[in-house]
Amino acid sequence: MPEQHTSLEQATAPEASPGGLEDGLVTVSENGTGPYGQLVRAGHHVLAADEPEPAGADSGPSPYDLLLAALGTCTSMTVRMYADRKGWPLEKVTVSLRNRRLHAAGCAACDGGNRQVSHITREIRLDGTLDADQRRRLMEIAEKCPVHRTLTAGAAITTTPAPAQP
Repeated sequence: MPEQHTSLEQATAPEASPGGLEDGLVTVSENGTGPYGQLVRAGHHVLAADEPEPAGADSGPSPYDLLLAALGTCTSMTVRMYADRKGWPLEKVTVSLRNRRLHAAGCAACDGGNRQVSHITREIRLDGTLDADQRRRLMEIAEKCPVHRTLTAGAAITTTPAPAQP
């Protein structure tokens, strides 16, 4: 039987949205767009992911773009929550991120002789009439966002095979 692919348009149709997904479950499957196009479902949200051209079709953000988006959104939300709780005049948070692979000379933790490590730069812009102490504190709070903590601490990942489908 030929494999069926789901387009982003089909997946976002109300009748195609999965109901009652387990909280926190994200599923990713190939969508048939180019060699690497992916369909990502997170609850009732659906988005595309892909590799940039020329390897992929560039039909969505790359996996590293999604990783940076997770860090950026978590940072912004964490800062916003704290400022709101304190009643501080924060008007807008903008987080700009970039991931670079850097040569790591003498890297004892490098896997299998891979001498490159990821280095993420994160720039946070805080708009509003905040004083210097409020700005300093919000920058400290940014370091405590849950995704930042997960990335800097490392995460244990367990991989298991799914049951075969008939």
